[in-house]
Amino acid sequence: MAADTQATRWRRRKDARTPEIIEAALECFGERGFAACRLDDIARRAGVTKGTIYLYFPNKEELFKAVISRSLVPRIVAGEQVVAASDLPAPVQLERLLLTLAEIIPSSTVGAIPKLIIAEAGNFPEIARFYFDEVISRGRRLITGILRRGIARGEFREIDVDATFFSVVAPLIVALLWKRLFEVHDDAALDTAALCRSHLQLLMHGMAP
Repeated sequence: MAADTQATRWRRRKDARTPEIIEAALECFGERGFAACRLDDIARRAGVTKGTIYLYFPNKEELFKAVISRSLVPRIVAGEQVVAASDLPAPVQLERLLLTLAEIIPSSTVGAIPKLIIAEAGNFPEIARFYFDEVISRGRRLITGILRRGIARGEFREIDVDATFFSVVAPLIVALLWKRLFEVHDDAALDTAALCRSHLQLLMHGMAP
């Protein structure tokens, strides 16, 4: 009985290590960037050995992919599920989606990932491709789907949906870069929620039937 209890505890501890490693990696990548962050740094922060990390992830690239899959992809999936199950007007769905994204930007951890991708994409194209497939492509389908639904219902005028997607997300990307690069030099902090509300007013006016 004692042996069974010990084995059960060991399995529970083993299962808990993956999220602990991923959380440590997210913090380390956010602080140092992908290239500068070493597996030794992540292991130290997670309270494990470097060899333990290799039991779960073959290399740093796969660990970073796991960080993306655990921290950003679930948010996209949740958005897909909400939109698919909702009968709310398309303008309301778009507003809720953008305000949700605005909450991610100030995050010192999750909000750092898109900036890391921008900085490291040229040196690590495999990671950029993974991010494109798992986050950007799915996010684009989600937003363009809302726009097409709004057009079909007469809630939006006829617009070039694919081109409008970039107009929808562009201020969010600027806000992300501003928070990460320039806000420290500005006298006032950027209010991402206020930016999104202002952006939504312009969007809704421009797309109104």
